[in-house]
Amino acid sequence: RGARNKGAAGERELASLLSEHLGFVVKRNLGQARDGADDLTVAQFRIEVKRRETLRIDEWSEQVEACAQPGEVPVVAYRRNGQPWRVVLKLHDFLPLMRDALK
Repeated sequence: RGARNKGAAGERELASLLSEHLGFVVKRNLGQARDGADDLTVAQFRIEVKRRETLRIDEWSEQVEACAQPGEVPVVAYRRNGQPWRVVLKLHDFLPLMRDALK
C-alpha cells in the first residue's frame, strides 16, 4: 500500500511539473496498473512513471515499450529520494529530438 501511494504521488508530481512547463494540464491515466498501460500520455509520448529507490530500468522500459503503438515514443521517468527526475528512452527515439533541437 505504501509503495502504491508513493507511486501515485510520483505520478501526480510529474504530471504537475509537465503541466507547469508545457502550459496545459497533463492528467494521470487512472486504472493503468490494472490495464498494463502507461501512467501519463502527452501527445506521442507514453510515459511510465517510477518513484523508487531500487532501479529496474530495463524492466520499466520493456513495460512501457509493450504498450506503445507505432509512432509513439515510450519513456521511463523516474526519481529516487532527494534526486531530480530523469528520463530514459531508446536512442532511435532520442536522435530526432536532438536533431530538431540543433536546427
